[in-house]
Amino acid sequence: MKAIEIRNKYLNFFKNHGHSIIPSAPVIPENDPSVLFTTAGMQPLVPYLLGQKHPSGTRLTDFQKCVRTNDIDEVGDNRHLTYFEMLGNWSLGDYFKEESIAMSYEFLTRELKIPESKISVTCFAGDEDCQKDEESYKAWKKAGIPDERIYFFGKDNNWWIAGEEGPCGPDTEMFYDTGKPKCSPDCNPSCDCGKYVEIWNNVFMEFYKDKNGYTKLSQKNVDTGLGLERMAMLLQGKETPYEIELFSPVMEKLEELQNIDNIQSRRIVAEHMRSSIMIINDGGKPSNVDRGYILRRLLRRMTRHLNKLGIDLNKLPEIIDTSIDAIKELYPELEQNRELIKNAIIEEKDKFIKTLKNGEREFEKVANRTKNSGKKVLDTEAVFNLYETYGFPPEMTEELAQEQNLEVDMTDYQKLFKEHQEKSRLGSEQKFKGGLASTGEIEIKYHTATHLLNAALKVVLGDHVHQKGSNITEERMRFDFSHDSKMTEEEKQKVENLVNEWISQKLDVTVEEMPKEDAIKSGAECMFIEKYPDIVTVYTIGTVSKELCGGPHVKNTGELGHFKIKKEEASSAGVRRIKAILE
Repeated sequence: MKAIEIRNKYLNFFKNHGHSIIPSAPVIPENDPSVLFTTAGMQPLVPYLLGQKHPSGTRLTDFQKCVRTNDIDEVGDNRHLTYFEMLGNWSLGDYFKEESIAMSYEFLTRELKIPESKISVTCFAGDEDCQKDEESYKAWKKAGIPDERIYFFGKDNNWWIAGEEGPCGPDTEMFYDTGKPKCSPDCNPSCDCGKYVEIWNNVFMEFYKDKNGYTKLSQKNVDTGLGLERMAMLLQGKETPYEIELFSPVMEKLEELQNIDNIQSRRIVAEHMRSSIMIINDGGKPSNVDRGYILRRLLRRMTRHLNKLGIDLNKLPEIIDTSIDAIKELYPELEQNRELIKNAIIEEKDKFIKTLKNGEREFEKVANRTKNSGKKVLDTEAVFNLYETYGFPPEMTEELAQEQNLEVDMTDYQKLFKEHQEKSRLGSEQKFKGGLASTGEIEIKYHTATHLLNAALKVVLGDHVHQKGSNITEERMRFDFSHDSKMTEEEKQKVENLVNEWISQKLDVTVEEMPKEDAIKSGAECMFIEKYPDIVTVYTIGTVSKELCGGPHVKNTGELGHFKIKKEEASSAGVRRIKAILE
């Protein structure tokens, strides 16, 4: 069964069970000061999981484009993906465990025709925070899963929370038995041997966790996620996602063009190409900071592995076209952005080729220093710097070193690299922790302040100003906006004064739901209007600001305190960045 068929079956099934189909949020979050990328279907829905009313009702379903960056360096094996699609359905205070489980079982066995004998499930075993999930156990028994295929595990396996704080709860997970033999008599769904593959996760969100512990949410929610690529792989009887129709044309094209056979490099090129296409399609641009840095890293790693395959880089447009053609049935908007995507990828490739030459020159300096000091092993920090600063792969450094009778301590390098990965992972988690997943009083104030800042920038700089991204922590707000030149001190002061004037006026913040067309006619600020559902939420601040937004916000600007701009700088081409605080 093709991926598009699985997606359509999923959406139609839940539509027939009373769910409203909502559009996927972009992989680059809009009006959402959370992570660099949309990492899960629940991420754009956090305010509604916390009790805010969703304009489309209490039963929702969608497909969500997701990018997760923690495992970029693992891509190339047989399972890791940076970009993937998550199918999801939600109950916002509507149905709970029994109905959720019954629908999941029905979809798997009737719609996807998976034999019941191939399904095993896990439930939460219980601890001091939450009792054993007997309700899910009974629901699975009622659906038809026997005791021997129902397992209980603790928080490490069957508890879900995004980051360290936020809505959370026990979950029940569904696993597909591949038919491989058990690795041991104790082999079960928690084992990584490959016999059991997780296919769906239903999270029963009834708690909110903060630094003081767990409290009950005002409503019980269901949040589920089913990975499209993984399900397609299993239903098609493939060993890896790289064999399904979303990747196989690119893999075949690379095999046709390569001069050196390397399956790992082909997978890296195919995966990073698709991820980059989806990020660029939703407005991403390569740069040296934040999501732009991730995109640059993906494209440069892809280019290195094209070199490793011995592929003529003049063939890159062919490879991009092949990748777009493989996925445009899922994402028709790629067709209209084809040339923009190709130009962005090729331009970044050209920049990296120059960088590689600079890296080679830097390597010569490192090699000469090593020889002059009478040593045989290159300094590990210098080797890592060649990778981090010049994008110079350590295996290339090692190869060049061998030509000069020098060595690289790869064990020491990997240790340093792992430390770097851990810092990056913690940084990514902090990005999520600092945004809408943590809806404390300070974050809500900053979220409202971004609307005032956006409005003030339009007054001072002009109507060409539009929000391009934001990020919020408890300490500060960061706001990216479209503008071509550095702001003058006078312009910054005017913006700051205007925001503080609106705060002092104690303007009411009101919220209303309306058809998308009416929101456009009313002059509501919004980027990518086509990606919003038919009914939208609009926040209005006096006569100053009107924006489509998911919230949450303060009720009156008088709650915000004093606004102060700390810094204004370039973010990327045509985009400026302001960092500000509320005192």
